[in-house]
Amino acid sequence: MMTKEQYNAQRTKLLNDMRAAIDAGDIETSNRCRDEINQLDADYEAAAQARANLAALENSNRSYNMPDVTPAQTNAAPQMVTINNFGAQTAHTDPSETNEYRTAFMNFVCRGTEIPADLRASVAPMLNVAATTTTTDASAVIPTTITREIIREMKSYGNLYAKIRKLNVQGGVEFPILTLKPTANWIGESKSSDDQKLTANTKVSFSYYGLECKIAQTLLASVVTFDEFQQMFVPLAVEAIVAAKEKAIISGTGSGQFRGITKDSRVPTKNVVVLSPDEIGDYSAWHKKVIAKIPKAYRKGEFVMAQGTFDGYIDGMVDKNGQPIGRVNYGIDGGETYRFCGKPVETVEDDIIANFDAAAKDDVIAVYFNPSDYAENSNGQFAAVKWMDHDDNTVKTKVLHICDGKLLDPNGVIIIKKGETAKVVGS
Repeated sequence: MMTKEQYNAQRTKLLNDMRAAIDAGDIETSNRCRDEINQLDADYEAAAQARANLAALENSNRSYNMPDVTPAQTNAAPQMVTINNFGAQTAHTDPSETNEYRTAFMNFVCRGTEIPADLRASVAPMLNVAATTTTTDASAVIPTTITREIIREMKSYGNLYAKIRKLNVQGGVEFPILTLKPTANWIGESKSSDDQKLTANTKVSFSYYGLECKIAQTLLASVVTFDEFQQMFVPLAVEAIVAAKEKAIISGTGSGQFRGITKDSRVPTKNVVVLSPDEIGDYSAWHKKVIAKIPKAYRKGEFVMAQGTFDGYIDGMVDKNGQPIGRVNYGIDGGETYRFCGKPVETVEDDIIANFDAAAKDDVIAVYFNPSDYAENSNGQFAAVKWMDHDDNTVKTKVLHICDGKLLDPNGVIIIKKGETAKVVGS
């Protein structure tokens, strides 16, 4: 059976032969090399699938005296279909999804058992940490099943995170934010209007920032089965990752982490408003200072504030005619939906945006923006590293994730800060 090294060497040789034939105008030889490459890929993938099927059978439920299953029901690794440069489809196995690798990964995280070199080599291309971070001890790719679960749970638990735009673009590439504001001119018989150009006022580029979640080894030491491991490992990683991302969306410094909305210098100065304790619960103040600041083109945004701020000052607020403008709608499933001045309200924990009562002067107490104007850039890959915390002599596991986040369009953002109570003249 052909080894991976033999396969790579033979494929490289055929590609070089094909390139040389194309340069020489020898189409017949080029086509022959193409067919040989396609056949080589098919043979290697078939062999890889056979190995995966064997591993699945060896580790199937039969070893646990479970009811018999048909060959089609065995836990074989999922297949992905790719299209090569010539349009031919080839199926290949996700190396992180074989039973052999998943079991090895579980033992690595829970018990510190080193993952065998051949399994580590099979998933190495998926990790690609060296190109994106200075961390040198990243040592295990998280199986795709768990990665999908992490992302799904992040969207479930993190309401704010779930709403922002998700991108997968190359880091370091600048993306211009274009401005097109043409005007129509009246023209006379002898004069035509000037040409109008599309201009890029600002640019946004994404970096490679590492986000890690550390998990104490004692929490995972008693795990026995992969299902049990997945049920425990995912929530532990999710809670920390979601909290870190949502805090960074609002107040990230932009240095080694997301650049938060409230820290983005591109937000127009006129879009930063201050509400005093006398104004926070007053409709006219909100309408004049906040709602009136929202440009017409950006009226599809929503407010983000602490739960206590909404409950204490917004819920039940009425306009000058006595009509409610801040309310809670209750669904038949018991879910709560908040609205204020006709806009959705997303409530968050106090460590993301401070509650008005606990906030100090000039602290941000609410933000208005369209979540689709903020983007996270990530390839969706996660890696796990086992390490020794010498401060408390505890073995821990950390999950590494490479991502970045930035505000794409700052023009529709309104930042609301806490002011001080107006002083009474003569007091």
